[in-house]
Amino acid sequence: MNPSWQRVSAACTALFLLCGCAPGEPTGAMDAEMNEIAEAYVRVVLAVGLHDPDYVDAYYGPPEWREEVNADTLALTEIAGRAQPLIDRLRALDLAAAQEIVLLRREYLARQLESLVSRVALLQGTSMSFDEESRALYDAVAPAHPESHFDSLLARLEPLLPGSGPVATRYEQWRQAFIIPKERLDTVFKAAIAEARARTVSHIELPQAESFTLEYVTGKTWSGYNWYQGEVRSLIQINTDFPITIDRAIDLAAHEGYPGHHVYNVLLESALVRERGWVEFSVYPLFSPQSLIAEGSANFGIDVAFPGEERVTFERDVLYPLAGLDPARVDEYARVMRLVDALSYAGNDAARRYLDGQIDAEAAASWLHRYALYSLDRARQRVGFIEQYRSYVINYNLGQDLVRAWVESRGGTDDDPARRWEVFAQLLSSPRLPSGLR
Repeated sequence: MNPSWQRVSAACTALFLLCGCAPGEPTGAMDAEMNEIAEAYVRVVLAVGLHDPDYVDAYYGPPEWREEVNADTLALTEIAGRAQPLIDRLRALDLAAAQEIVLLRREYLARQLESLVSRVALLQGTSMSFDEESRALYDAVAPAHPESHFDSLLARLEPLLPGSGPVATRYEQWRQAFIIPKERLDTVFKAAIAEARARTVSHIELPQAESFTLEYVTGKTWSGYNWYQGEVRSLIQINTDFPITIDRAIDLAAHEGYPGHHVYNVLLESALVRERGWVEFSVYPLFSPQSLIAEGSANFGIDVAFPGEERVTFERDVLYPLAGLDPARVDEYARVMRLVDALSYAGNDAARRYLDGQIDAEAAASWLHRYALYSLDRARQRVGFIEQYRSYVINYNLGQDLVRAWVESRGGTDDDPARRWEVFAQLLSSPRLPSGLR
């Protein structure tokens, strides 16, 4: 075994036992067929990536598979024609006596392939509504809210903001006092990342070799991105197009790093690819149900690592001083941001209205400005994100809510943080689907 994986073996075995299974069990004809389907799945995902540059978010499987796919470019029709028989084979498997994790694997592969077929159809020009698309690609549909829902939240927020006039304008003026100076950005982020990692490794054992590279970039439609490289390494990029407020240090450190995307990918690689030999997890198709689990767990992971007042305390004692901000205002900032976070579904409704043709791009930006409290420049950037990633936006807030409910339903509540970490780690190491979280 590669030494970099030795430290995670015991942890992965424990997680498998919690799922009712153990690594190293003998495989049979059923396992051989699923492994064959899994390789074919990887190849069709890579084939879609030749038509859709955003589709393959990560790949660390055999390099010769990618070379072979690149050398034999398939038309979209051919890709769909290869994917559908794989779905039919998976559905026909007799798994009556199979363990839970094998059932999860079958459902994961089948649903990921169905999502792939839907993505191919969209690339071929098939029209879907926002909700039809999100169900087809991500196995979930986000709730819609009337304007009155967001108006009521804004009414609760208004008394907390100084001045008069539109809430969005007052919020933008108020938050200027909480922007991290550019010359302190790297120091603040590295402190947040170090604390997020320390909190995570005290509950989840990670391989000694795990690491990531941090870069600051511009000209992107997103605020942060984790590019998983395989071999327990990530490249994390932070977009500095717009000023970054102090809350984003922990948000991005936990979401992109610990215990978010970086840990999620490390655990999948160790528990499923390395331990089980399930090659389907060596590729990550972005527009797929896996993304709702990835984004939802990364967002919920912020609260797992920094619950309640622990976050406020760390920000006041460490991050505010490093950023040169006034620590006496940390509670004020936290109160406002709790209400601002409750407005997150406004982004979904803006995307739904825009992509369904009910409003144009400028109206979508105005909606985001009014109800999600984005500055107009950031709102226009977000519209660019919606144009690029479409219904993907549901994965952040709906994903977080579904992950939270699943973890809490298994005892991972605020008053039992050890159990919450345990259940959370199980989720990160298993092939679960969004529909399986309900």
